Amino acid sequence: MAQTLKFGNKVWAAKEESVLAYNDINNNYKPLPFTFSRASTGTRVNKDGLIETMGQDIARIDYTDSADGVLLLEPVSTNIIPYSEDFSQSDWVKTNCTISANQSISPDGTLNADLMTATADDARIEDVVGSTGTVVTQSIYVKSANGNDVSGQIDFAGANVVTFTANNEWQRVETTLTNTSINPRLRVRITNNGDSIYVWGGQVEALSYSTSYIPTSGSSVTRAAETCNNSGNSEVFNDSEGVLFVNTATLQEGVTEKIISLSDGTTSNNIYFSFSGAANTIYGLVVSGGSTQASLSTTVSQIQPNKLLIKYKSNDISFWLNGFKVGFDTSANTPSGLKNLSFSYPTNAINFYGKTKEIGYYDATLTDIELETLTSYRNWVSMVNELNLNIIYNG
Repeated sequence: MAQTLKFGNKVWAAKEESVLAYNDINNNYKPLPFTFSRASTGTRVNKDGLIETMGQDIARIDYTDSADGVLLLEPVSTNIIPYSEDFSQSDWVKTNCTISANQSISPDGTLNADLMTATADDARIEDVVGSTGTVVTQSIYVKSANGNDVSGQIDFAGANVVTFTANNEWQRVETTLTNTSINPRLRVRITNNGDSIYVWGGQVEALSYSTSYIPTSGSSVTRAAETCNNSGNSEVFNDSEGVLFVNTATLQEGVTEKIISLSDGTTSNNIYFSFSGAANTIYGLVVSGGSTQASLSTTVSQIQPNKLLIKYKSNDISFWLNGFKVGFDTSANTPSGLKNLSFSYPTNAINFYGKTKEIGYYDATLTDIELETLTSYRNWVSMVNELNLNIIYNG
């Protein structure tokens, strides 16, 4: 048994149109890169905690939620706010407040965050964009300007209100509008006269969740969809038996299917994880000769980080989640011609969008004890950190 493909797990390398997976058996390093594409720039949070712009076709390793980094893959999205950083523009309607430009260091590390000061109670800035009929999400970064906690909210004309308390740290607040009779907008309110906050990075996009920041300066900007496919070859993958492991989270709960697959390049022979269009459902599937041999499912949030694993061998298929065997099939054939590992269905028709910390492939089956270890966490603190939870009490 050997781990014949490694990807991520704190070790990252990328260049234009490529992000590295590899084989390091016997300390002989062999590249097994994914082919990556994104026909635009895109932003990420780097290891220093700053938002930075990555060039076209450069994969983004993002550190927003993980000190180890994740491969961030996102769908196409457009920020329809024309001035995402300059709130002094006339597009932004000011009520009971003043705006002073470039007064603080923003989340991208430069002096371009604006100061919003309330001159009366219920101070607000607002930019109405687009037309009704679209589900949209608004988001913005806020921070207290005077060291004191400042109460405020964002909302859509009084609907879908999300309150916030601005403090000494930048925080991104967001809310989603599902009432399509209201024009899309971004509105920020400060509750009390005399309070002040820094604002930066306004975004409104036609999705049910917020994506990475898309800067604008005078017009809307679109970030293109990303693809990441075709790692490995027939020498890496074993048709007779093996283990495919992923540690990942989707960006959206259900709604549309997302897939990570190992295949022969067609839909006839593949092993894949399907993050279902039904919320809180993930499948592990094995297809051989065009026939589904095993379809195993588990109930769990797709948007939380999950350690998932499919073990396959003739008449011995099992599906694992976070240290537990959650399904098995004892009557199944294995696929043939396995050669491509992709963040998509083999036809590239169903792409995966999410945050992936690690992928591993083993060219032989492992024992149940080994599979339990592989999908579990090493200690309590590691588990809490990887699941992005807050430690409330630890003895």
